[in-house]
Amino acid sequence: MNILAIETATTVCAVALRAGDDVDARILDEDRRHTEALTPGIVRVLADHQLSVRDLDRIVVDRGPGLFTGLRVGLATAQALASAVGVDLVGVTSLECLAHSAASRGYRGALVALVDGRRGEVFAQSFEIADDVVVLTPAEVRRPLDVAIEWGTNGRPVLATGDGALRYADVLAPVPTMTLDDESVPSCRAAIALGAVRAPGEVSPLYLREADAVANFSTRQRPS
Repeated sequence: MNILAIETATTVCAVALRAGDDVDARILDEDRRHTEALTPGIVRVLADHQLSVRDLDRIVVDRGPGLFTGLRVGLATAQALASAVGVDLVGVTSLECLAHSAASRGYRGALVALVDGRRGEVFAQSFEIADDVVVLTPAEVRRPLDVAIEWGTNGRPVLATGDGALRYADVLAPVPTMTLDDESVPSCRAAIALGAVRAPGEVSPLYLREADAVANFSTRQRPS
């Protein structure tokens, strides 16, 4: 099965292609230039494996949570490609990709996945990893300090992973039971593994919060 995965939930734009048993994962850009980098990057990775979009059996896309503009670019591209060539489209989340990536690297135990949401907030979700990856909490918007207090008071060892964990390392690292992972980008390899076994269907974005532009406009409109 040939599967393309698209990752645009964070400042990083990435893709991965599974062609047969081989997975080729690539970082295309690290500075929020998703619009400029994504389509040429897809063309290159397909060409390097002597494939075209019509040779794909499935497209997997990260539907969030994450940065609003990046998610829109990734979802629009994935939906357009899937519709144009009539292939299955599957959605995964940035937080589950982080959790499944840690599991694939051998981690076992409690995990909190944190994607930087800007505005001093993170998109957070907790998991328990054993033989399977079990969701413990829904994805939600949280303050890093609240995450630190929660795990600092419950006494359980926990791995914090994602760019939110790295950005707020000064808040999280003092928690004695918390270890910070060095993975910041939701894994395209994990997205392919999840997307290969998940039923296709309509994919909608998981924003959790309104766009920064809307929030800034609303703030300016409030009476003083």
